[in-house]
Amino acid sequence: MNTLSVVIITFNEERNIKRCLDSVAPVADEIIVVDSHSTDATEAICDRYGVKFFTQDWLGYIDQKNLADDLATCDLILSIDADEALSKELAESIQKIKNQDIENKAFSMNRLMNYCGKWIRHGGWYPDTKVRIFRRGQAKWTGKKVHETLSLAENTEIVHLDGDLLHYSFYTIEEHRRQNEKFARLSAEEIAEAGKKVSLFKASSHAAWRFIRDFIFKGGFLDGRTGLTICKINARGVWLKYKTAIELAQNQIK
Repeated sequence: MNTLSVVIITFNEERNIKRCLDSVAPVADEIIVVDSHSTDATEAICDRYGVKFFTQDWLGYIDQKNLADDLATCDLILSIDADEALSKELAESIQKIKNQDIENKAFSMNRLMNYCGKWIRHGGWYPDTKVRIFRRGQAKWTGKKVHETLSLAENTEIVHLDGDLLHYSFYTIEEHRRQNEKFARLSAEEIAEAGKKVSLFKASSHAAWRFIRDFIFKGGFLDGRTGLTICKINARGVWLKYKTAIELAQNQIK
């Protein structure tokens, strides 16, 4: 039988972490939490679940996740965010693979977003497939500032699991706006550092296309007013990314 380490990075996640831990407890042989100095009840909640709790200065998403994975001791690692939880069906699927031959395999799952209390199934937000389970030592997080990517060992077979990874993304629209602005800034820094040329026309045209693609072609309108709100905020994020990149480039010239 394969053993499973559940690995989580946290910072002030008291509103989410209990739900996450409740969902993984039935399948986890150990739970690793790497926390970047939370000032709320995150650590106290984790203590009640007997997790292995480590405190680490923030290293960035990629390095923080790789450090957390390095602390795992089981055969398999499930990398999950504090604002995510396993559906009952997904937990059952994970329990089954613990009894299988998992050599050279990694496991993907669909992620379902909960936005301000509503499940979002359109607009490019579902199925949002993620690879989150892999053999210890056979994967590393890579990428840039915003979107980390899991790089798997060569010849790894990806097996898709039944069930959803439930993502409680935003409790309020304002939270979505703030995160969108934060990620737009980080993406703009990547563009500026790479020396890529952008223009206001590119900012406007890419933002318009993002809205049209998500709201019309990817069915965001099927999620009603909530879908409209999501698509508008995401399109604005694209515009902000390029606009900020232009400003950063101009400041470098000065």
